Amino acid sequence: MINSIEKSVAEFIGTFALVLVAAGSVNVNWSFLGSHDILGVAAACGLIVTIAMYSIGNISGAHINPAVTTSLFITGQMEMKNTISYILAQLMGATGACLFLSYLLPTDMGKMHIGTTVLASEVTFTAGILIEAVLTFILVFTIFVVAVDNRTSTKYAGVIIGAIVFLDIVVGGSLTGASMNPARTFGPAFVLGHWADHLVYWIGPITGGMFAAIFYAKVFSQRTGNRTEKA
Repeated sequence: MINSIEKSVAEFIGTFALVLVAAGSVNVNWSFLGSHDILGVAAACGLIVTIAMYSIGNISGAHINPAVTTSLFITGQMEMKNTISYILAQLMGATGACLFLSYLLPTDMGKMHIGTTVLASEVTFTAGILIEAVLTFILVFTIFVVAVDNRTSTKYAGVIIGAIVFLDIVVGGSLTGASMNPARTFGPAFVLGHWADHLVYWIGPITGGMFAAIFYAKVFSQRTGNRTEKA
């Protein structure tokens, strides 16, 4: 029996790894190589999500994202106490990863960026919310299809979810950073004190994820098992 502390620790580790790779890849590509290679960042993020799914999925479900956890809570897949502990663990993991990066990277580069997600100059606050909502809708809908619905085999769930993360970042990375994850944005924001348009990355992903979960539950009437929160 896996207890709630073990689940939260797994979420901390998984989110730490996700943000370390996501924010770190942005720094390597933009600060050190002078390249805005969105494909490299997308590939790194997709791969670390896939690895997390297969490494801690059997412990906590590998949410590593408050938008995912919230979506599962509103459809009855998560208890309130675990929902709160998961989200806290995710935020702490993201912050820890960015603190580590700020120590690891040269001061003149690492502390300037740390993979902060920002809106492109032509993207408004409202447009940013819509973009993040749509990208997260696609992500959470996919999670429900391949990992939550107990009629679906989960053998390739990690690969499919990682691929969706990759594609979402390819599409939206240059517009909003394609966070799809409040923790992913919170970590750099907390460490840098950069809170500009921060609500975009909470409102968009949470709204998009919740809508995807409700839509899937209502329209497809799936017999959801409790795969994403292991007992």
